[in-house]
Amino acid sequence: MLPQPVMQKAQEELLDWNGQGVSVMEISHRSKEFIALTEQAEADIRDLMNIPSNYHVLFMHGGGRGQFAAVVNNLLGEQGKALYLVDGSWSSAAVEEAKKLAGDAQIDTLNIVEKTNGISRIVVPDLNEIKQDYRYLHYCPNETVDGIEIFEEINSPWPIVADMSSNIMSREIDVSRYGLIYAGAQKNIGPSGLSIVIVRDDLLAYPQLTQASIMDYRLAVKHDSMFNTPPTFAWYLAAEVFKWLKAQGGVAEVAKVNDRKAETLYAYIDSGDFYENRVAVANRSKMNVTFYLKDESLNEPFLAEAKAAGLVALKGHRSVGGMRASLYNAMPLVGVEALVSFMKAFAEKHVA
Repeated sequence: MLPQPVMQKAQEELLDWNGQGVSVMEISHRSKEFIALTEQAEADIRDLMNIPSNYHVLFMHGGGRGQFAAVVNNLLGEQGKALYLVDGSWSSAAVEEAKKLAGDAQIDTLNIVEKTNGISRIVVPDLNEIKQDYRYLHYCPNETVDGIEIFEEINSPWPIVADMSSNIMSREIDVSRYGLIYAGAQKNIGPSGLSIVIVRDDLLAYPQLTQASIMDYRLAVKHDSMFNTPPTFAWYLAAEVFKWLKAQGGVAEVAKVNDRKAETLYAYIDSGDFYENRVAVANRSKMNVTFYLKDESLNEPFLAEAKAAGLVALKGHRSVGGMRASLYNAMPLVGVEALVSFMKAFAEKHVA
């Protein structure tokens, strides 16, 4: 979901952006007008996330999966090893891509999810006890499919690489704790096709594997993310989302709303026996609330009646089933309240 004011502004400016008489999609990405847009976008995301000056902000192609590969090729080198923490579907996909590029010998994995009585929880061991020299530690702090989020700061003796595609700018973080943060734009930033990379200076000196120029962080830095034509419309929309976030009061204020949204939905799920969540309270995602109907024969009627009520995209991922409500930044509290109201009515209707 994108913020409605951003979508409305994009609609108004579609044929005439910034008084140019043409769409932002039609102007040169090297024009002074578009360069001004990109500079403001970078300044705004730096302000929103309090990004230190020794970090570069890159606007790149390829989404999250593109960065699965780019991280390996930019940071690992031929002799390096990396440790991947696995807590769900996307961290597993990152491992698969890393092994495809570097081979099993260079990629170690550590499962950090424990299940007890059907409830999943995150358990991160003391990483300082691992006697191995890794180039980096990779993890995904929010797993959209599984509805699991890691809120604790990971203490790592190696630079941390974090896939924040689904929770970037949903709450405040200390960027200086990370070596590299990447995020596909299509959750909290803008449309698909754009990815954000925030990388610390020293990581740019790491030895590379064979790397396509389009995904080379060093070239992206050198050419201000314009080594080739960037996804200009996605960049424009991201810039507008950053402005919208600042107008809401910044990340700290948005986080308060996100807390209320998640608390509202989880409180209702926990209030009875009709629905259930299968994640430990401490690790419940605030972006992706997964839940199950105790009577799974009601899944299809639930989805059909929800759609009729104007509530869409509630079907859980095919790998886990159930339901999933995504509460990204642009989703207002009233949307969550509408979902809870529907869930109550549906439960009352179908209770034996």
